[in-house]
Amino acid sequence: MAGSSSPSGSTNPTSLGALIDALRCLPGVGPKSAQRMAFHLLQRDQDGATRLAEAMRLAIERTRNCASCNTFTELDICEICASPKRDRSLLCVVESPSDMLMMEQTQTYRGLYFVLMGKLSPLDGIGPRDINIDRLVERARDGLVREVILATNFTVEGEATAHYISELFAEQGIQVTRIARGLPVGGELEYVDSNTLAQALIDRRTVD
Repeated sequence: MAGSSSPSGSTNPTSLGALIDALRCLPGVGPKSAQRMAFHLLQRDQDGATRLAEAMRLAIERTRNCASCNTFTELDICEICASPKRDRSLLCVVESPSDMLMMEQTQTYRGLYFVLMGKLSPLDGIGPRDINIDRLVERARDGLVREVILATNFTVEGEATAHYISELFAEQGIQVTRIARGLPVGGELEYVDSNTLAQALIDRRTVD
């Protein structure tokens, strides 16, 4: 059987090596972890592996970006954007769908969202066009939005993204606020407890 070198240096069948390489695309998964996952699925849980493959196939086929807020959905407009109960004068800008989920779990925010799907990172070649800034500007100009809440992460890239967006809206008559630093510097919303995030949202401040 033809073989290919696995991350650990041993020779594995081509399909197994491909599986190990594919698992390395997951965040925080290195060569050793990917190899352990692949061996576990093949040795101990082939049914689980089949379900995982099918679920991934369906998600890729059916999931799209919401035409309004840009999050993942199977509909043209996600349920949050379509809800008549949301405050359409508030638009909260987050980096990812997981950040949006964390904001929802605080149960303190009833406005709408825009998901950038990234953050500015010049060193990685990620500029405004790569994180849907043009769509954000268009979305905020719908005549209903009165306040844009910047809830990007408190990382260097997240702060740079927040500053860039605040500059864009500075002369457009739209109030721009930033969630308060109840979050640790360098922290990411996905890993913050709901109470801390809720307090940060309540104590948001105007961007000078």
